[in-house]
Amino acid sequence: MTAANLIELWRGGLLESLHRGHAVVADANGIVEAWGDPGTVIFPRSSCKMIQALPLVESGAADRAGLGPEQLALACASHNGAQIHVGRVAHWLKGLGLDEPDLRCGSHLPNDPDERKRLICSDSEPCQLHNNCSGKHAGFLTLNQVLGGDADYVEIDHPVQKAVRAAFEETTGEEAAGWGVDGCSAPNFACSVAGLAQAMADFADPRPGLRGDAQRRLVQAMMAHPELVAGEGRACTEMMRALGGQGAVKTGAEAVFVGILPERGLGIALKITDGGTRGAEAAIAALLVHLGLLPEDAPVIRRHLTGPLTNWRGRVTGELRRSPGFPQ
Repeated sequence: MTAANLIELWRGGLLESLHRGHAVVADANGIVEAWGDPGTVIFPRSSCKMIQALPLVESGAADRAGLGPEQLALACASHNGAQIHVGRVAHWLKGLGLDEPDLRCGSHLPNDPDERKRLICSDSEPCQLHNNCSGKHAGFLTLNQVLGGDADYVEIDHPVQKAVRAAFEETTGEEAAGWGVDGCSAPNFACSVAGLAQAMADFADPRPGLRGDAQRRLVQAMMAHPELVAGEGRACTEMMRALGGQGAVKTGAEAVFVGILPERGLGIALKITDGGTRGAEAAIAALLVHLGLLPEDAPVIRRHLTGPLTNWRGRVTGELRRSPGFPQ
């Protein structure tokens, strides 16, 4: 099967753009619904951070370091680099006896407008704490203190990444199809869209035991602190707030999105093939409506899917639509 038509952009009564992709809804028994080709192999990118954080909790490293829900949410985060993120990661590292240079994620200007303005106006350089993955990397450093690896914890043969790969393959039910270097320098393992959805279903309906407890803690942390998982103005934060504890959602670069729905025991994974974030946000919004978790007229759904598109003067210029065959 090829990619399916998922989201359309209409302007002046004409189809202007088309977002094609693959989407899967799964439960503990396998695929429930699918569009496109569930077997398409993708890089989950940052959508799988909760899988990457599993060894942190399962190993006992999180409890040994006294991590609470805020730190666990940050371990799963692609944050804006606001002070609520930067300050908490800095405090976390200090508690480990570590500092910003111990991170291996690199630096970039934060997406948070206030922090970006502060840095620019003070002629200050961003540091690695501003990296959207700094929470994930603080989690890697915490795990490394238990595993006893060397300082370069992002290398593929490091004990930290071996533990991450094992968790990834076990939750997806697939041997990694390959790996690439992510934007934050950590390995990112490839799997099918169906495998990623199956992993999310595993988090949504965790089995009894150490892993299930770890999955439950990570999902609860994300739902309790959506502002730490992404930040103000971000789809992940807005959608989790609107879901009100019904589920967690997480984006990944190049238009990947996942959902974990504990009350329904369902996992979602989708990939927009053109890599456009707008299409991925609209597609996850459509699936949340389709599954009855949010109403069509919810403000967050209107913002990312059903509301009119406007220009800088506020004039309506077009609209997004679900393609025929994608959940209406």
